[in-house]
Amino acid sequence: MKRELLIERLSKSGDGVAQVEGRAVFIAGALSGERVLAEVDESARAMRGELLEVLAPSPARRVPSCPVADRCGGCDWMHLHEDTQLTEKEEIVLSTLEHMGDVDRGSFELLPFVRSPEVLGYRRRATLHPVSGALGFHGKKSHDRVVVTRCPALTPPVADFPARLAAHFGANTLKELEELRLLECDGRVALSLHFRAQIRPRHRELVELAVRDGMIDGAILQPGDGKGASEIIGDPVLEEEGVLHRPDGFAQANAAVNRRLVSQAVELLHLQGGERVLELYSGNGNFTFRVAPSVAQVMAVESSALSVALAQKAALKRGVGNVRFMQGDSEKIAAGLVRESERFDRLLVDPPRTGAPGVGAWASGLLVKRVVYVACDPVSLARDARELIEKGYRPLALQLFDLFPQTHHVEAVMAFSR
Repeated sequence: MKRELLIERLSKSGDGVAQVEGRAVFIAGALSGERVLAEVDESARAMRGELLEVLAPSPARRVPSCPVADRCGGCDWMHLHEDTQLTEKEEIVLSTLEHMGDVDRGSFELLPFVRSPEVLGYRRRATLHPVSGALGFHGKKSHDRVVVTRCPALTPPVADFPARLAAHFGANTLKELEELRLLECDGRVALSLHFRAQIRPRHRELVELAVRDGMIDGAILQPGDGKGASEIIGDPVLEEEGVLHRPDGFAQANAAVNRRLVSQAVELLHLQGGERVLELYSGNGNFTFRVAPSVAQVMAVESSALSVALAQKAALKRGVGNVRFMQGDSEKIAAGLVRESERFDRLLVDPPRTGAPGVGAWASGLLVKRVVYVACDPVSLARDARELIEKGYRPLALQLFDLFPQTHHVEAVMAFSR
């Protein structure tokens, strides 16, 4: 049914929210304060509406700078001015903490929002998918694929790689790919090619040619399940400030803001020397190597074998000897440490989007004095903050980081003390 609606706010998923007979309706692409015409499906449990027309636009609305922004799922807020993006992100996090975590926004210090120095050309990694003999991204809230030739969100060295890689590999090879992961660090570029079936000689030849021509530094070729072992060509391990990355692993997309985030997280740990630090979901050492020089010992726990191997290699290269790396499930290992009556002075947690359920019990059971929680999802942050507070921790400070300009995503670092 077509309805004229007033958008009251933006949701945690970045959609406009209006009211229909006391029920919330979510409308992608609509902005706070706008009057819109939308096609609303009122039969669904969570009502959604398709934006048909903006009748009274927000002053913060603008024409996106990317020609496929209306279809591509990568930059869902490109039609919103950057200053308003930050305002909306801050309100989303604070209101989620209040309504889902019972954490009053006046109960902690809100530190200044850390902006990205670049609002475009900041993203150093991407996952590309074959589509119609080309490469592209998933569409808005779907698995439909949108052809992309140049992505303005990618860093300058790789912004035109969607078209360059499509031309290099050709339609026949692209059809045999499930996805292609791209990573750039300090001008060096690596790929991870995930094939549907086995790796063929011409696949190797094309990658070797890309390395010889200087297009990329290296690549990992990943066959389909049960179709053989992965292969490495060139050098796909990239280094940034002593941390090692591979395109088939995880790296924060915005290198410049990530550096600020790491520095602030370490500062909020309030290290004074001699502490034992437990770091959960430690990845490939993004925080580990900044913490280690200031403490007696770090126990770094990570489930990904690749990430642990990269972190161990970096530790040997840097001569870091006070870090114990453990591969395994952070939740299980943390619970085991509690059962074994281990003691830590600080807890640093950087979980995936699902958060770290149980973090309050771990922190209190290990007698941790201070917790620093790095969050990429406001809902998980609110849930886990409430659990920490219930276990006797009080929120000290919150700082937001704009790792993903032009999107609704926001990174948060929150500190708690006992």
